Amino acid sequence: MQQTGNQARVVDPILSEHARGYKRPGNVARALFPLAPVPSYGGQVIEFGKEGFKLYNSKRAPGSSTKRISFGYAGKPYAITPSGLEASVPRELMKDAQAVPGINLASRAVNTVMNSMELEHEYNCAQIARNAANYDASHKLTLTGTAKWTASATADPVKDIETAKEAIRASTGIKANTVLLSETAFAAAKSCAKILDRIKYTGRDSVTVEILATLFGVKTVVVGGAVVATGAADTFGDVWGNDVIIAYVSENSDANAEEPSYGYTYVIDGMPSIEVPYWDNNTKSWVYGVAFDNSPVLSGMTAGYLLADAGLA
Repeated sequence: MQQTGNQARVVDPILSEHARGYKRPGNVARALFPLAPVPSYGGQVIEFGKEGFKLYNSKRAPGSSTKRISFGYAGKPYAITPSGLEASVPRELMKDAQAVPGINLASRAVNTVMNSMELEHEYNCAQIARNAANYDASHKLTLTGTAKWTASATADPVKDIETAKEAIRASTGIKANTVLLSETAFAAAKSCAKILDRIKYTGRDSVTVEILATLFGVKTVVVGGAVVATGAADTFGDVWGNDVIIAYVSENSDANAEEPSYGYTYVIDGMPSIEVPYWDNNTKSWVYGVAFDNSPVLSGMTAGYLLADAGLA
């Protein structure tokens, strides 16, 4: 289901561009699941095995056939369920209730909705990445006892990350470039004796994500600080729990589903998008429809490694 020409014309291009650049503080899921535009609401995930990372000999003799390669293979089906929320600007906030809200008021309203949608996306990504059933036995480990990073005197986070990186390299031929730490795992790493010992001659008095990126030998380290209220009692909990995810993620700034990577967020091309506002007489507000139709998917599970309970006391 794609937008028709009439539907496309009612999208507010300025606010839609604003929404696409919106970043919710504490959200890091796009480090593992970058947005990859797709044209349809259903299909099959392009997955990658060893062939996605294989070295091909492109040399050919004059007149001989040219080798042909394909991008991954059609894996599990995916389905994007249309989703939407509305942002409102009450007339009480406006100097001129009859005029369409200015860009500042409209942006503030859209930000409120995008904050909720981005949290939903973060939570959905974490549920996939933290699910041990999505990994084979060689690409996951649950830390226990003195191996937990909270056991500051005995834990060895650098060694654990190296083990994960080697598992990814051995199965894909490419090194991991991203480490996602839960907030609790990051806190534990900052107090770990072996890490503190490694930086004592650097003149730094605190452990940062930049320092950890150097110690772990990866390009990107991010910390998932988002919390979410779930259950009947709306109990707050960390979206990323106590876990660590190590992965190879495509570094292409224009993410596309045909490139080998741990995961992607399949998103309908042109989204998130904001509709032009309409006046709601009942609430005395201008209302903007916000659409962000997406589905996070795993595209290369051997390009990822789950280190569970690293930050669990």
